[in-house]
Amino acid sequence: MENLANILNEQQLLGVQTTEGPVLILAGAGSGKTRVLTHRIAYLIQEKKVAPYRIMAITFTNKAAGEMRERVNRIVGDGAEMVWVATFHSTCLRILRRFADRIGFNRQFTVFDTEDQKTVMKEVIAKIGVDSKMFRDRFFLNRISAAKNELISVDKYKQYCGSDHYADLIARAYREYQTHLQNYNAMDFDDLLLNAVTLLKMDPEVLSYYQKRFTYIMVDEYQDTNKAQFAFINLLAKEHHNLCVVGDDDQSIYRFRGADIRNILDFELHFPETKVIRLEQ
Repeated sequence: MENLANILNEQQLLGVQTTEGPVLILAGAGSGKTRVLTHRIAYLIQEKKVAPYRIMAITFTNKAAGEMRERVNRIVGDGAEMVWVATFHSTCLRILRRFADRIGFNRQFTVFDTEDQKTVMKEVIAKIGVDSKMFRDRFFLNRISAAKNELISVDKYKQYCGSDHYADLIARAYREYQTHLQNYNAMDFDDLLLNAVTLLKMDPEVLSYYQKRFTYIMVDEYQDTNKAQFAFINLLAKEHHNLCVVGDDDQSIYRFRGADIRNILDFELHFPETKVIRLEQ
């Protein structure tokens, strides 16, 4: 492995070599966070002798995951392909493809896209007798998506949203929508996270398998995580506590998708032994 001191500044080097326990890397734009993450993976494999398949790196977009995978392959070479580099949703899909039968789905379930969702919701609106001119499919789909990102199930919806004037109507649509999806053996995009978290919480055997497998977990753009994503990562990291998250506490671009800035602001409360590293220094 090349001499890291020649290619990284002091704070970047600290981010790479601080591998044990919870680590919060605060990184603004242009501070070299991707460089730190990719060299951190290489450092774990080449210097700490960690088996590549025990490392998970999660990011938000397929493009970012592809770029990280490419950089890791370039630095590490042989064995790099075994590092789990993926988005949250593709990670959850991969887990569910293996174990979805444990939560009542056929493992060959379909993932519905936006158009599929609209088609189902039109059926739901007709079934519950709502005026489709007054309540468009997007009205219900947006609220159901928000509920899933907050890990609010069909059964809990009324309990959480009882004071909302439309809560009863949304709760009925939510229940009917999920029933339709189940009948189609399908999940929507938000279900991938919700169902993965449900699976890990309900099945100790599956949870233990993934907790033991991933000794080191890294999450990029942590300021953009929502409640479901936090719960997913928190469950996986409980065994080894080697969780490294990278983010910018001044920026969150996915608030419209339920991103919770408190996940990064309160990281040290959830993980009291956290080491904080600021790349911009």
